[in-house]
Order: sequence, then C-alpha cells, then structure tokens
Amino acid sequence: MKSQFQILIIEDDTASREALSLLLSRAGYQVMGAESGELAYKLMEKNHFNAVVTDLFLPGENGIDILKRVKKISPDTNVILITGNASAETAVEAMKEGAYDYISKPINFEKLKIIIAKALEKSLLVAENHYLRQQLQGKYKFENMIGHSLAMQALFSRMEKVVNTDSTILIQGDSGTGKELVAKALHFNGPRKEKAFVAINCGAIPAELLESELFGHVKGAFTGALVDKPGKFELANQGTIFLDEIGTMPIHLQTKLLRVLQEQEVERVGGSKKIKLNVRVISATNADLENMVMNGGFREDLFYRLNVIPINIPPLRDRKEDIALLARHFLAKNCRELNIPLMSISSEALRAMENYHWPGNVREMENVIERSVTLSEGDVIGLEDLPVQISKSAAAIENNGFDLPKISAQGIDLEAFLGQIEMNMIQEALEMSNGVKARAASLLGIKRTTLVEKLKRAQPLQETGESRKSN
Repeated sequence: MKSQFQILIIEDDTASREALSLLLSRAGYQVMGAESGELAYKLMEKNHFNAVVTDLFLPGENGIDILKRVKKISPDTNVILITGNASAETAVEAMKEGAYDYISKPINFEKLKIIIAKALEKSLLVAENHYLRQQLQGKYKFENMIGHSLAMQALFSRMEKVVNTDSTILIQGDSGTGKELVAKALHFNGPRKEKAFVAINCGAIPAELLESELFGHVKGAFTGALVDKPGKFELANQGTIFLDEIGTMPIHLQTKLLRVLQEQEVERVGGSKKIKLNVRVISATNADLENMVMNGGFREDLFYRLNVIPINIPPLRDRKEDIALLARHFLAKNCRELNIPLMSISSEALRAMENYHWPGNVREMENVIERSVTLSEGDVIGLEDLPVQISKSAAAIENNGFDLPKISAQGIDLEAFLGQIEMNMIQEALEMSNGVKARAASLLGIKRTTLVEKLKRAQPLQETGESRKSN
C-alpha cells in the first residue's frame, strides 16, 4: 500500500538527505531527493508527490517559500517542515501557509514516520472525497434528469434560475416524483457543491428523537446522551440541508426550526452555546402545506419562511410523453447493472405503461422495470412481463372500454357512437383529475368552458337514456 505514495525530500545536507531517503524507502515509500527548491520544482513537473519533507533553512529559497510554491503547484500535497530551531512564530507561520506539520532537529525518525503516515492518510481521504464528489456531480447533472415534456422543461427552467442562489426552496410533489433528486441536483450544480449535502427524513424519525437529530445535543441532556453530538444543521454548515417530509414535523419543533432559520444559529439540546450557521435550506413535502396552515397543522410563518422559491414536480400521469423515455432509461440502467445485453420493450407493453396512472410515479416505474428485467424469460419486455395492474390497462387501449360496433346493412349512428367515445374520455379525465374540471380540460387539450358545455349537452341525453331504461 505504501509503495503507491511518493515522497520528496528537500535538504541541502547530502548526508541528512540520503539518510532520510534510505529510512523512508525501507519504510516502504517511493522517495526522491533534491538539494534546493529549484531542483525540487523540476522534479515536481514530472512527478506527483503525496508529501514533501523540506528543511526550513536552505540556500536560496527557505522552507516557507518552498511551502507556498508547492501548495500553488499541487494543493493536495502535504508539506512537512524540518527546522533546527523551531519557534512558536515559525510554527504559526508554517501552519497559516498550509503546512501539514513540522518537526525539529535532531529528527526523531519514529515521530516523522507517524506524521507522514497521518499526512498520507489525509491525502487518501481527500482523494476519495474528490472522486466521490465528481461522481455525485456527474450523477446529479440536470441533463441526467429524464423528461422532454413541457412540464419537465418548465421544472428545469425554474431549477436553472435558482441553482446559483442561496434562496430557501420548497419542493412539492407526489410521493415517488423525485424530490430528493431535484434537491441534490440543485446542490451539486451550485456554489456549495464542494460542501456537505445532509438529508433528513422528518417523517421517518420519532418525534422525541427528531429535535436531537436536527439540532444536536450535549452530554447528559437526556437519558442515553453519553457524549456531545452535533445535529444535522451543524453537519451541513457551509453546505445544504434537505428537510424531507417537512409537513410531518411536530408543531413545537416547527417553532424551534423557525428560530434557527431566522437567527441563522443553532443551540444543541441541553446546551446554551449558540453555533452560527451558513446553510442553504431545501425542504420537500407531498402534503398540501397551505391547507395544513389553514387547519392549524403547520405554522404559517414557517411556511412563508420555507416557501421562498416553490418548485412543483409534476406527477408521472401528467407527463405521459416522458413514459417511454423513462422506461428505456431504466431498462438500460438495469441491464448495465446486471451485466446483460440491452433488452427492449414491446410496443404493446409501452402502450400499456402509457395508459397506466402510475400512483407511485417514477419510483414505481423504476421498480416495475427492475422486476420485469429480472423475471423476463426473453430479451424483450412484453405485456406478460408487466404487473397485472399495468397489463390489464392494455384492454382499455384497444377499445377504450367498450366494444367497437360493426356496420350492419341498416347502418350505424356515427354521431351517437362518437359522442359515446367523447364522454368516455371526459369521464376518464375527470377521474384522473379527481373531478377538477380545469385539470380535466387540460388533460383533454380543451378549454374548461368547452368541457362544461359538453357535460351540459350530455346531461339531457343521459337523463333520456335513464328514463327509457325505467320504461
């Protein structure tokens, strides 16, 4: 493991330089040496060093000058200073300029090995964090969010307007629409992307524990508080905190949360010290917070504090044109993860999926595709591979819920037949929109007034039909 680390020794005394190089080589490190800063920089042009050990007093540039230049060339390289007459002033200056540590002569080699080991452990953590952040930033790029419908384009437009701000955001949408995905995309594409993204599901933590989880506690604050513990707000300092299912938060905690947001500081449970915060707050809910405010279930002042920038995620049933795109995306993802050849979806299966209402939204679709890929016997996802609640909707696609009549020798009442088709579609739209006529009209691509007129015209016909049946 150590052999992957390269260390540069900068020491003008040949005997000391060679002795250090030999000892560190025997410890398992790759070591190179230079007698001056000028030679060291030439080596750094061709090699990446995880650590630099440099004498403070050198001909030409001194150790502090070398430290500054090394940190400019390679900020992640740890620099350790060696000095014959270390002083508090020297140590303070070195640490201010970014030195990892310093050691005085005569060198205690065991102590130097410990310092180097810790420095290289830090390098590994920094490299891993950098890699993970790159992966996260790639994963949560806006272009990785799937959807070409007008509703999704409007969502992307809103996100682009607020991504580089620190505005507090409230994301609203049905369960499974991807609220946390939107929150992460805003964080990892914004100015705080190098800082922490801390998520907490307010509905998944018992009320008596939620306060401690959010705000932290001091030792002895309650039974079981054996040590001081920072809360999620402290962990998210300089970054973003994501408060999911904010509508489930008890009223007494809403009061404390409001105070934290207003004062930009937090006080741990059982403590008195105020901790200053610089946190972007993104919250999310699938509840109607405005209705909760009216019914006394949510504080009005907190609602306005959280709802500075509202972002609404449309349910999947309102963006049917994205269903095929999403299905193929999840299909490719699952095939890749299972290391199997790319499968396809039959046109019948796609039509059934487009006709389904998706109460679980995108999360439900992802699960359906994963199940279908896993259980399918062939390389094409067919109607038979889909859950029954989806596949049975295929029948409605074929005939829209009624039998297509054949034209007889006596002819057909085309106007009545088309009127029946129209009314079936209107009834379906009203069911999908929970009886909201404006929403139903939007689904049908007509004006609300037009829908109302069609319903009025259909009413006498329905009454006539019912009276005939009774006769």
